[in-house]
Formats: sequence, structure tokens, C-alpha cells
Amino acid sequence: MHPNAVMLAVVLLGNLMLPFISAQNAGFVKSPMSETKLTGDTFELYCDVVGNPTPEIQWWYAEINRADSFKQLWDGARKRRVSINTAYGANGVSVLGITRLTLEDSGTYECRASNDPKRNDLRQNPAITWIRAQATISVLQKPKINASDQTILSADTPIKPVTLQCNLTTAHTPHKESFWVKNGKEITNTRTEQRNTAYRIAKPRADDSGEYMCVYTFDMAPNANATIEVKAKPDITGHKRSENKNEGENGMLYCKSVGYPHPTWTWRKVDGTSYMDIDNSTGRFFITIRDNYTELNILNLDINTDPGIYQCNATNVIGNTAETTILRVRSNLAPLWPFLGVLAEIIILVVIIVVYEKRKTPDDIIDDDEPVGPMKTNSTNNHKDKNIRQRNTK
Repeated sequence: MHPNAVMLAVVLLGNLMLPFISAQNAGFVKSPMSETKLTGDTFELYCDVVGNPTPEIQWWYAEINRADSFKQLWDGARKRRVSINTAYGANGVSVLGITRLTLEDSGTYECRASNDPKRNDLRQNPAITWIRAQATISVLQKPKINASDQTILSADTPIKPVTLQCNLTTAHTPHKESFWVKNGKEITNTRTEQRNTAYRIAKPRADDSGEYMCVYTFDMAPNANATIEVKAKPDITGHKRSENKNEGENGMLYCKSVGYPHPTWTWRKVDGTSYMDIDNSTGRFFITIRDNYTELNILNLDINTDPGIYQCNATNVIGNTAETTILRVRSNLAPLWPFLGVLAEIIILVVIIVVYEKRKTPDDIIDDDEPVGPMKTNSTNNHKDKNIRQRNTK
């Protein structure tokens, strides 16, 4: 056989064998973890598998103490409380989520993965063709907590203290302690072992509004909580009173507020009693909103159309507040005006000096031959002559 033909045959054989040489059985990179949850909560289980080709992933479920009766889970099952999101790339990654948990959601959840070409053949043994990772989800009855109703802070009435209260009435196990949280952050010095807990706001203001939670902890169960909303209309605490820019530059106006719920922000340009709403559709105006903060960015300022009064408006279910900013746009020559002003003053001063020198009269010029001051006389001799004259007359 010709040497080149032998080499070609070896190359072709290698290419045919390459998928078999590089094939890799399915294996778990991340497996689902067992959890204990309360009714009404949500859980998510993660499954990350690797293999060549990329393995297929399935989710299965069995009730507690019935490990022999697994049923496959599908996206949208259990009245759309089940969600399954799977992505295939170098790895296969899948997330199983279940919302609004009930006691019946307790059980064993199983992530199955396989890249066996015959994995879906009913004649094959699933225990051999699929690898499995299990997690046990225990759902406990949520403790009952009696909490205060929502509170609305009014700026029109005198300031009165506000007290938020929670009382743990029933629980699956004895509680350990409780504490208060505002907007996701624990409030210091609020931990107690009492079932009945309270938090007092002595002088409530708009920045005291927010989402408060009383949280109860347990040794062998997840934390339980109740939410109390303290609402107030937005109060704009920071904004630019004015902004001075040169034409062609970019301008930035902002407003920030306190108050809960977070407001809906709008921007407008005010012209006397009329106004023009501003949005992101023009390509020059860009509005950014983050909870209690908003920015208005204006690109390539125009000296003719952009100067004026701009208003930010914050609105929530309790009320609304607005503040204005004056935007001034100067000509590109504006930085030269101070220099030109100084130069003009110097020129005027030089002209005044020249005119003054030219208008001087000859009398204003001192003659070098004239004495500078009055001439001195011999006053002593004069007095002597006078005395002599007086004596001769006697």
C-alpha cells in the first residue's frame, strides 16, 4: 500500500474514533441541598452536571417515606407553582423552584442526568443510564404572628409617637428570640426573648417610613416573620438648585427623596404655567431611576432650547412632592469674558493717561529758573533798624 494512503487511513480512523476517545460520562458539579421551609415560602434547588455530550437533566419527586414512587416534575405543575429552568452549554444547569409552599410539598426531590444515547429507551434500566442526586424538603406550618396594621405618617397632623407591635401566638417549636428589621437591615438593640415585642418611633418623619419586620428565631426551624408597612408621601431631601454649563457640554440634574413606598419619578420642563414632559425618546434626554433617586442627563446642551426650569416629581400612593432646578447654558466664549474685561479696563486706563498728558497746560509745568519757595530775609536786621528809628523820634 502506498505510504500516503496508509497515512490518510490513519487520519480518517482517528477522526472517527475522536468522539469515543473524548466522550465523558455524566457527573455532578453541584447537587441540590436539603432544606427546611415554612408554608407560604419559596425554595429553589440547583443542579449542575458535566459530560460529553452535555447530559440531559430531569427533575423527579417522591412523597416522604415513599421513595419507590417517584414522579417526574414538569414546568408549570402544581397549579403553576413549579418552575423548571434549564440551560445547556459546556455544562447542563437546571433550577427547580416552587412557590407558595404547602405541607404537601414536603418530600424527596431528585435531579437526574444522563448523556447515554439509550437513556430514554424503555428497555434500558434507568438506574444504570441515569445518575441521581437527591434533596429532602421539609415544609413546616408557619407560626402565627399577630402584627400591627400598616401606619401612614401624615405631614399635616402634629407629630405623634408610633408603636409597632408583634405577638407570637402559635409555633411548632419554642422560639429562641426576636428582633426588628427595617428595609432588610436589623435595627440595633431590639433583640428580646419575649413573645410580645414592640418597636417605638418617638418622632416619626418621612425617612422613618419603610418596610418593618418582626423576626422570630427558632433552634430547629427557619425564622418566622411578619411585615408592617409604615407609609409616607415622598419628601425630596436633595436636589440641584441650579446648574451652570457651557453649550455643547452634558448636563446632569438629580433628585433624591425619603418616603415609602418608593415613588414614581417624572421630569418636566416648566415654562410659566405650562410644562413639557421629558422622557427617553428624544435621544438627548436620559432619565435614570433607582428607588428614591433619579437623574436627568442632557447630552450636547443647546444654548437656545435647553436653558430653563426643570422639575422632578415624586409620587406614591400617599402623595407627591416636586422640586425645581434652574439650568443655565453659557456661550462657549463665556470663559473669555473675564480676560476680555480685564483687557478692556487696561485699555481704558491707558487712554485716560494719554489724554490727560496731552491736555496739560504750560502753567502746570514748573520753570527751573524760578525759586521753588519764598526767599529768606534777614528778619533780625529789620527789627534792629525799626528799633533805631523809634528811638530817634523821641
